[in-house]
Amino acid sequence: MSHIAIDARIINSSTGRYIERLLHYLQQVDKVNNYSILVLKKDLEYWKPTNPNFELIEADFKQYSLEEQLGLNKLLNQLSPDLVHFCMPQQPVLYKGNHVTTFHDMTLINFVMPDKNWLIYRFKQFVGGFVFKKVARTSSYIICPSENTKKELLEFVNIPEDKIKITYEAADIIPVAPHAYQTGFDKYILYVGQQADYKNIKKLGTAHQRLIKKYPDLGLVLVGKKDETALINEKYFNDREYKNITFTGFVSDEELSWLYSNAEAYIFPSLAEGFGLPGLEAMNYKTPVVAGNMSCLPEIYGDAAHYFNPLDVTDIAKSIDEVLSDDKLRKKLLKNADAQLKKYSWHKMAKETHEIYLKALEK
Repeated sequence: MSHIAIDARIINSSTGRYIERLLHYLQQVDKVNNYSILVLKKDLEYWKPTNPNFELIEADFKQYSLEEQLGLNKLLNQLSPDLVHFCMPQQPVLYKGNHVTTFHDMTLINFVMPDKNWLIYRFKQFVGGFVFKKVARTSSYIICPSENTKKELLEFVNIPEDKIKITYEAADIIPVAPHAYQTGFDKYILYVGQQADYKNIKKLGTAHQRLIKKYPDLGLVLVGKKDETALINEKYFNDREYKNITFTGFVSDEELSWLYSNAEAYIFPSLAEGFGLPGLEAMNYKTPVVAGNMSCLPEIYGDAAHYFNPLDVTDIAKSIDEVLSDDKLRKKLLKNADAQLKKYSWHKMAKETHEIYLKALEK
């Protein structure tokens, strides 16, 4: 019997779905080993274990902070686990114990966010780069959600390729009764998620303005917390007097389920992703996906999405128009989506992660 600690401090965040699903199924996969699940103080009530071998531990240490480097390191040394799974690269670089790390993507390294304070972000990027390299070298294994993330990590740091393991994520239907959201449009295209600059929302908005010349009543619905990045995009569109665009802010699971189900298409113009979960979620709701042909998206979506060059507004508008106007293409995408979704399973991801734990424990 081994003691495994899982750093789940980001469980209540945009990346937290990965951790929540991992823990949910890991409790079914492993009835033998003992687990300490480290969460922020505010999240002690967010997730509760059902397996008695899983225990919640408060680890109230902010990412990219001195307290993360010192306080979390001290806590881990006190717990003295046989293995730690850091669910993100942000971790104490002085920790000497056996550990594995999940790298979700390389956007921190590959992009400078214009929506952030340039100097602060550059410093964060510099520190992050140092931590990423250190972590990649000291981890027994690295877990990535796609071959694309693996490739980008290998380009960034020289480590043995067989040290990196791929565990694909998955998408679930939200288990709630849909509740109508008043978009103000009879027909709309949808985007769900954060709106950092690499998500390419400005080009999506511009492409949508071209589309409404042909589809004057077509809305663009942007779902996600109205944080600084969303407010910047909203101002950008307002300054240019763009029409038929709605920023929803936070929506309930019931409303999100309805929005996915009733959209004409889900649009994913992102320049960089680790896995691209929202597109698979849209497929689950029988909504055709139109996506950029960069990063991991072609790898994850296969022939279940219609692709465009995300740097070319004309091509974005053209590809969306093709899906809106061609019923045969829509049916083909939805049929292909049924097959594509069968390739992914959260239970399989948890089982593969557990196998990585066992290999790491042998080291």
